[in-house]
Amino acid sequence: MGFLDRGIEIKSPEQIACMRQAGLVVGETLELLRETVAAGMTTRDLDAVAEKHIRAAGATPSFLGYHGFPASLCVSVNDEVVHGIPGARVVEEGDVVSIDCGAIVDGWHGDAAITVAVGQVPEDALELMRVTEEAMWRGIAAARLGGRVSDISHAVEQHVRGHDGLGVVEEYVGHGIGSAMHQPPNVPNFGRPGKGPRLVEGLALAVEPMVVLGDPANHVLDDDWTVKTDDGSLAAHFEHTFTLTERGAWVLTAPDGGRAALAELGAPYGGR
Repeated sequence: MGFLDRGIEIKSPEQIACMRQAGLVVGETLELLRETVAAGMTTRDLDAVAEKHIRAAGATPSFLGYHGFPASLCVSVNDEVVHGIPGARVVEEGDVVSIDCGAIVDGWHGDAAITVAVGQVPEDALELMRVTEEAMWRGIAAARLGGRVSDISHAVEQHVRGHDGLGVVEEYVGHGIGSAMHQPPNVPNFGRPGKGPRLVEGLALAVEPMVVLGDPANHVLDDDWTVKTDDGSLAAHFEHTFTLTERGAWVLTAPDGGRAALAELGAPYGGR
């Protein structure tokens, strides 16, 4: 079965270039939010900063109105894993805040997420964030032309499983991305390598591990969006959109294209 039969969208170089523009808007917005988030702000305040920046860049927020989602960001605090709706909640000293952002430029999407510590947080929270971000980068670094999607999944899982006390959330996964925010194929954060669709030029994927400091069992709140851990344990979420060129990985939502992080892992950089 070929890529078109599976519904997988293969982009031209020109379309990938548009995705890079969307990705830069997302990456720059997240860096702005990393610098902005502070105790005393509401999650709605963060959303307003993001929407203003996205629109000023000539882009459109991907999330606003998506299946009825009412905001431009997902902001998930502490034991909220993903899909938190910005509102009146006040960010407090010691909170761990996950921020997921998407933008559209000329019909093409970028999608990325970071988790930020507000002031002083416990060492185990910092470790959770560090491992989650590292797992994302190891997943991207494992991708090679001719490889399989689950090569990414396996690298993410192996890194997290190597740290006691951390759990991988399995119900929510990465995804293909391009002319729509969510496309085939799914990119789970667990699994055996060598499975799933082949990795080819023109395929763009969002890799997004969600990891918890405890049991990964979770539930959706009555708002039908916010996902929380059952046991109240802290969660972290990191995400980047990337593609592969003949030279290596190109992280479309990283301001430097992923050059520095990939170099640290000894992985080739494929950016233009």
